[in-house]
Amino acid sequence: MFSHIHLGVSDFDRALAFYRQLMPVLGIQERFCDPARPWAGWQSEPGPRPLFLIGRPHDAQAHAVGNGQMVAFLAERRATVDLAHAMALASGGTCEGPPGPRPEYHAHYYGAYFRDTEGNKLCVACHSPA
Repeated sequence: MFSHIHLGVSDFDRALAFYRQLMPVLGIQERFCDPARPWAGWQSEPGPRPLFLIGRPHDAQAHAVGNGQMVAFLAERRATVDLAHAMALASGGTCEGPPGPRPEYHAHYYGAYFRDTEGNKLCVACHSPA
């Protein structure tokens, strides 16, 4: 469905450190990093797409957090949701909803919500039974 998802960042080094901690927890490999541009990307398995990218906005203006936008990463196990949320907070993210069931979405939904160091809202969700 997606070719790539790009999140804008203002402090590339801080954001890069955050995502370099988070993505391995989710089993997502870094594909490239170009600090001169600056941007970095992670690749789904099997590749080559979709890609998840962070970088300075193309128009060279300051990054601005949107209201209502969110990127949700899929986790195979609930324990991965818990670990990703903990890693996000330990890496400078902020909690937007602790790990737990969300039966209002569906019977097996288990998710956690947080913001990265730039204020972008993220989710890690597991859709499998406990």
